[in-house]
Amino acid sequence: MKTRITELFGIEHPIIQGGMHYVGYAQLAAAVSNAGGLGIITALTQKTPDDLSNEIARCREMTDKPFGVNVTFLPTLNPPDYPAIFKAIIEGGVKVVETAGNNPSEYLPLLKENGIKVIHKCTAVRHALKAQSIGCDAVSVDGFECGGHPGEDDIPNMILLPRAADELDIPFVSSGGQADARSLVASLAMGAEGMNMGTRFIATQEAPVHENVKQAIVAASELDTRLVMRPLRNTERVMTNVAVERLLEKERALGSDLKFADIAEEVAGVYPRIMIDGEMDAGAWSCGMVAGLIHDIPTCQELITRIMAEAEQIISSRLAGMQSATG
Repeated sequence: MKTRITELFGIEHPIIQGGMHYVGYAQLAAAVSNAGGLGIITALTQKTPDDLSNEIARCREMTDKPFGVNVTFLPTLNPPDYPAIFKAIIEGGVKVVETAGNNPSEYLPLLKENGIKVIHKCTAVRHALKAQSIGCDAVSVDGFECGGHPGEDDIPNMILLPRAADELDIPFVSSGGQADARSLVASLAMGAEGMNMGTRFIATQEAPVHENVKQAIVAASELDTRLVMRPLRNTERVMTNVAVERLLEKERALGSDLKFADIAEEVAGVYPRIMIDGEMDAGAWSCGMVAGLIHDIPTCQELITRIMAEAEQIISSRLAGMQSATG
């Protein structure tokens, strides 16, 4: 299947693996890329820029296909060493960068000079238009359903994607609620050029997370996520657990007096305990409502092959059959 996204990134299928903290390691990125999608290494999961260089080299050993690196710009008092991170990306020969968080304009000239394509994650059409205006090559449009940070507008993809299609000139992919062939075909129908999957790729054989995490996603329904940190205007969609319900009770009790320090125990530094050690009640971890559509733990190759075969069937049989029946 050829779209503007497959052509832009030099990939076979219009499927991108989202950048995910303590998930986006070389083994998952390489598996997605080898299956014809675009795998993504998460830069800030690596402790240092040197570690990122090593992870890029490790991925290069496992695939000769294109892969990218996610760089999230965080509002923090002690920001990561972004110049060194981009140096590692450039020297590693990576040709795709997924940016997220704050505006990436400061680094776009450097990336462009080195022939790197940039796709920026956006949760609103106005943000997507800004990304287009500063020179991003593509955007990932994140609907309210997504795991992680859905923004504060609460617009689901059935509205957000067609709105993006109405406004944008650059290609975009859908993100949030994407799990299978139906997701892909629907996204294409609404104007996207492909889809970005996060939660779905956690529940794969190659995802380097504890088995408890994968089983939690398979066991969950679409009702098992919660929105936390709304009072701080830093909303995150997470899988519910004991820690998350405790966090939400603090938010209700403290109301407008809530400070980040009040909930730090539930959200700060918990990812290694969850993703590596499998302590499922250790704290809040990002998960999309799409967990309700995830029922197995295939290899990345099996997953992407299945999605593409079923997408072709939906387009050529189900939709074409409707046309002939009414035509």
